[in-house]
Amino acid sequence: MASCLRILNQTSRSKHLLFSEVQSRCFHISPLASAASKVAMSRLDSDPIPYEKLTKTLQVVKKRLGRPLTLSEKVLYSHIDQPETQEIERGTSYLRLRPDRVAMQDATAQMAMLQFISSGLKKVAVPSTIHCDHLIEAQVAGPQDLARAKDINKEVYNFLASAGNKYGVGFWKPGSGIIHQIILENYAFPGLLMIGTDSHTPNGGGLGGLCIGVGGADAVDVMASIPWELKCPKVIGVKLTGKLTGWTSPKDIILKVADILTVKGGTGAIVEYFGPGCESVSCTGMATICNMGAEIGATTSLFPFNRRMADFLNATKREGIANEAQKYKDVLLTPDAGAKYDQVIEINLDTLEPHVNGPFTPDLASPISKLGENAKKNGWPVDIKVGLIGSCTNSSYEDMGRCASIAKEAMKHGIKSKIPFNVTPGSEQIRATIERDGISKTLTEFGGTLLANACGPCIGQWDRKDVKKGEKNTIVTSYNRNFTGRNDANPATHCFVTSPEMVTALSITGRLDFNPLTDSIKGSDGKDFKLTPPFSDELPNKGFDPGQDTYAAPVADGSNVKVDVDPKSQRLQLLEPFDKWDGKDLEDMTILIKVKGKCTTDHISAAGPWLKYRGHLDNISNNMFITATNAENGELNKVKNQSTGQWGAVPDVARDYKAKGIKWVAIGDENYGEGSSREHAALEPRHLGGRAIIVKSFARIHETNLKKQGLLPLTFANPSDYDKIQPTDKISLKDLKNLKAGKPVDCEIKHADGSVDKIKLNHTLNDLQISWFRAGSALNRMKEIAAGK
Repeated sequence: MASCLRILNQTSRSKHLLFSEVQSRCFHISPLASAASKVAMSRLDSDPIPYEKLTKTLQVVKKRLGRPLTLSEKVLYSHIDQPETQEIERGTSYLRLRPDRVAMQDATAQMAMLQFISSGLKKVAVPSTIHCDHLIEAQVAGPQDLARAKDINKEVYNFLASAGNKYGVGFWKPGSGIIHQIILENYAFPGLLMIGTDSHTPNGGGLGGLCIGVGGADAVDVMASIPWELKCPKVIGVKLTGKLTGWTSPKDIILKVADILTVKGGTGAIVEYFGPGCESVSCTGMATICNMGAEIGATTSLFPFNRRMADFLNATKREGIANEAQKYKDVLLTPDAGAKYDQVIEINLDTLEPHVNGPFTPDLASPISKLGENAKKNGWPVDIKVGLIGSCTNSSYEDMGRCASIAKEAMKHGIKSKIPFNVTPGSEQIRATIERDGISKTLTEFGGTLLANACGPCIGQWDRKDVKKGEKNTIVTSYNRNFTGRNDANPATHCFVTSPEMVTALSITGRLDFNPLTDSIKGSDGKDFKLTPPFSDELPNKGFDPGQDTYAAPVADGSNVKVDVDPKSQRLQLLEPFDKWDGKDLEDMTILIKVKGKCTTDHISAAGPWLKYRGHLDNISNNMFITATNAENGELNKVKNQSTGQWGAVPDVARDYKAKGIKWVAIGDENYGEGSSREHAALEPRHLGGRAIIVKSFARIHETNLKKQGLLPLTFANPSDYDKIQPTDKISLKDLKNLKAGKPVDCEIKHADGSVDKIKLNHTLNDLQISWFRAGSALNRMKEIAAGK
């Protein structure tokens, strides 16, 4: 560390040289560096799997703590940067960690790479990849939609490909598949610690890795080889007993967990599955469960290494990793006997019923036996308009095969899907394999349309034509998220999430009140029949067909690679540093909006058609808060401009305040910022002049993203103080020069009648994060450090 300080104090050197020295000498202590294993982390990397290094680190931690560890703790603590001195206390201390790799999807990678370029560093310090999956809109069918996406997103794809090539980042081309399926097939391994710029990164927990969703600024830290900071998570144990059979699928496990924990019950915790029931879940099924753990607010989820993971590793030509994992199974990849969890949930798979969750929130659960009754009682449209299977959550070979078995049986009786039925393969490998094995043909004959290997309707990339906006209707999907307007930008669409098998069965009748476990269907011959439980091989007997080669490895030396950003571009914009805190209290801030009810990152920064502006901060800021409900009038995208008295769109009013030098604050409700990891929901308020976000509670990723961009994320010490605030009030944050970890912030609320309420606001900022606020952002602080300040 002394040598690091000497470097930081040598201000006479050039900025680029300092950046290089900081990166290579101060921060580059990767857990991969001293690994003795000769087995590579993936078939596409030369970096060795770091089990030996991780085990040594874990031994230091275990000796210090002197207690049995959960699996989550073993994997997480084995990646600690300084295990001898790191404070470790669940729910309290901040861990400084060394992740093994970084993954970025194309919508978030734009801002992440723009920030990395701004840092001045020459090459990423850990294996990193970019995955083109978010910008492909479902319109007609796979080939046509992919060709159209390549054309209209050419500028963005060229930027990401060239930036990846220059800075050492692997590039998965459009059509390769969804980031999480690509990670599972190629990069995930037991004991991995990975961060990804997508909230469903925990999918990799299906292969025993701790894979955590973050914002782009966190990814920049790791790519710069700066220790990544995470508040030490609590651990929720989910004990699985019994065995999955019949219509009950892995998806039903997480649907039940969501029912129990709700959308915020996992906040600040890792969900760790254990027990004999784990053996009845396939590797891809475990990935499904971990993937949707994002919907309960969990930091991530994972399963212990077992034979189902080894089978998948072998099937994806990673036998060496499976063998290495077996060697370290007891010491690193299995929880210690007697390990304590902060909470334990037990689910008996023998009695678990298939579930359908929704609408409008993924934790509103209905067992299939109650779905029809609940729909009629609540006024949900019983007729289903569209069935959709696939997505990053449920697009495995097993998923598609089980759906095909249902489709075959229906067609045997002369019937097909009664409604439009869309199928999204998770990757090019899955697409090619199910095509070779006849599964695609079966699903197409059933009435299905095969979409591109991409996110598509799951994230709102759906040019839906069958209903008008505002028309009340029901869709059923095997996706993971179903917030208002999520899939088709129609706030009246009632989206239900369930297993792909249940979507397929419900599509046959087109009604929510059909229960395939008990109800009969009339065949084309007029005779009634009942569907038999679905079945499929877990893995293809003939092995996977890789399909087209869609990966581009970066060149060894990217110093001569050129990355261009046209100043006139409407899609990409180089970043300007945010202004530094002026050292004064934030006095008499105007309230831009007081949000009522659920406010996800979709409400703060809408997706769908706005995805095309993810690389252009000013343009995408025109979507800020446009779908959040204003508490003043109960309307969307309509707030009063307190300086003019006129009503206007939220972004327009914010821009007017910014132009006039008026600092503003936003007020929110519970679990503010749940959902996607998109950091644009933090960047946009900062860009348009916001200084603080004050809410009842935050979702983890979004709270961190706000800190990274120099905003103050504050929570009411007394949640009922939310009700004291009126849209015409002025908010002052006092004594900020003495802002300290654990010390509440004094807040004054000045009402229009001249009266003042004084309240306390809590925060979770630590000393490092406070330095981000003072510098104006984490990226600003990184530059200050490199400049010796």
